[in-house]
Amino acid sequence: MHRFDGAAAHLPARSGLGLKPEHYQAIFDGEPDVGFFEVHAENYMGAGGPPHRWLEAIAERYPLSLHGVALSIGAARPLDKAHLARLKALVERYAPRSFSEHLAWSTHDLGFFNDLLPLPYTEETLDRVSAHVDETQQALGRRMLIENPSTYVLFEESTIDEIDFLAAVSERTGCGLLLDVNNVMVSAVNHGLDPLAYLDRFPVERVGEIHLAGYDETVDGAGERLLIDAHATAVRNDVFALYEHVLRLAGPLPTLVEWDNDVPAFDVLYAEARRVDAALAAETARRNCRAA
Repeated sequence: MHRFDGAAAHLPARSGLGLKPEHYQAIFDGEPDVGFFEVHAENYMGAGGPPHRWLEAIAERYPLSLHGVALSIGAARPLDKAHLARLKALVERYAPRSFSEHLAWSTHDLGFFNDLLPLPYTEETLDRVSAHVDETQQALGRRMLIENPSTYVLFEESTIDEIDFLAAVSERTGCGLLLDVNNVMVSAVNHGLDPLAYLDRFPVERVGEIHLAGYDETVDGAGERLLIDAHATAVRNDVFALYEHVLRLAGPLPTLVEWDNDVPAFDVLYAEARRVDAALAAETARRNCRAA
């Protein structure tokens, strides 16, 4: 096992937005004051075409963050070498400031599931995830970030707490962590846990990026509140309050607003980015006052 050292990410401690094709022209023409843009790696694994022309133009103006959704870090099978090679080529082409993936699995035997599926937290899973993170970092030649999941079920066979699991992967491999605050809220409500208690225990010193998003709400078969990590609305106020709590714990960090479904006009997304930047500026001012 190799352990990467150094900073987990080099993004500015600013707001970031997911880059959507319907917004290419608005971004290129308006040059909005956004700290960075994030793209899903799998959307740019083709050799060329309009998506790459737009991304190359935007990458000349903004830092990029690369977010993977199909590496299947937690799968009980070897990593897909062809996928890893395409990912490496993309990293070399665009030199993103940060690369992240999910603590999840999406492959089994020869099949691929278009979903991010949860894992039991056991020593066996810890060994497998750590080995896959190590292999990815060695292949890419850079440190990666691993994201905490949103979950809807818990495994009876789990023997390790989720935060302890993430911390152990980071300690073994040197990877950083991506703290998705919306995922914290979704999982906490679905399992009857305290999201503030989760965040107070989270190793924020290992966090290189934060994600925010909107959730949908319904009820389960027992009539209990059930949250869905939908990425189809503005960031909910209760999630934003958790985010401000994280900033008090960790200080300003690069923060992405995810809005992947029912994508609105760019001005709506930009308003979310400005809200994030205001919170980051307020935390910076609070820390400066304390230091004075």
